[in-house]
Amino acid sequence: MTKDSLQYLQQLVETHGSAGYEQNVQTIFRERVAKVCDRVDTDILGSVLAVANQTGSPRILLDGHSDEIGFLIRYIDDSGYLFVAASGGWDEEVIVSQRVLVHTANGPIPGVFGKKAIHLMDPEERKKKSELHQLWVDIGASTGAEAKELVEIGDSITMDAGFRHMLGGRAVAKSFDNRAGIFCVSETLRGLKKNIQASVYGVAAVQEEIGLRGAKAATYAVDPLIGIAIDVTHALDIPDANKRKAGDIKLGAGPVIVRGPNVNPKVFRRFVEVAKKKEIPYQVAASGIGTGTDANVIQLSRAGVATGLLGIPLRYMHNPCEMLSLDDLDNLVKLLIAFIESVTAKDDWTP
Repeated sequence: MTKDSLQYLQQLVETHGSAGYEQNVQTIFRERVAKVCDRVDTDILGSVLAVANQTGSPRILLDGHSDEIGFLIRYIDDSGYLFVAASGGWDEEVIVSQRVLVHTANGPIPGVFGKKAIHLMDPEERKKKSELHQLWVDIGASTGAEAKELVEIGDSITMDAGFRHMLGGRAVAKSFDNRAGIFCVSETLRGLKKNIQASVYGVAAVQEEIGLRGAKAATYAVDPLIGIAIDVTHALDIPDANKRKAGDIKLGAGPVIVRGPNVNPKVFRRFVEVAKKKEIPYQVAASGIGTGTDANVIQLSRAGVATGLLGIPLRYMHNPCEMLSLDDLDNLVKLLIAFIESVTAKDDWTP
């Protein structure tokens, strides 16, 4: 990965934006692709649609989602503590004692998730799992009035956790899910040759974490023949993972090409063919249902879309210390470029 790409990736994951509050992330994405695209638009939901080779055929949609999981302020008590609603799927045990940023009209304010200390719990309390309504965000305010001068109901809250390099070409950050996906979308647009036949729409979709919402609207607008979702997927090279239930996906072994009813079989086969031809490492995962990714709504848009799904192996998903391999990102971009370059207007994608 080049120094420039690495700096861009770090900027993406260290920028904050939960569902409905992705604007700062979208600004970074727009700036990254502006010079290599024929046009860059933002739809009414906030998704960014960037198109390269606009007059080409067929239309291919590349989708990654820009939102991260977070919280919204729901209630401020008389002592100045903030109680929150989740925006996206959280494990409450992950939340306890995390540092956060409260995003206000006047800029971010630091806070911390508070919980009664173990010394103050009785034996039965210690056995119970934390629940979100029993946790609070402490910004250091002394009274509710002081807190309300600074924050408002509906202000978003995200984890205050930065990017860090790890051993073996790996890295951790709070929002690789799914800033890594829109990183791959933008870097693919930037890496395409000028002689491709297809028109390629790169979408940084909003509100995936609360129901695949942005991708649904964006796919309807683009009306692609082929749609490829890029999202994270669970790496199973951790202790206690049940590979009989979940498969065998590893960090650093290449991007994951998903196979199953949510994926067009010819799209899947083409990805495998170009990976082998270009000697790009890859892994295969099977899903027997409509996946919980944007591929689900892409496939069902209008009269149907020939859909593919590429996964980025990720440890500790929905966690402030999500871990991935930087090599997997580079290889996923190579795979997308090879796929796009292989597509012609004469290809038949009907199963």
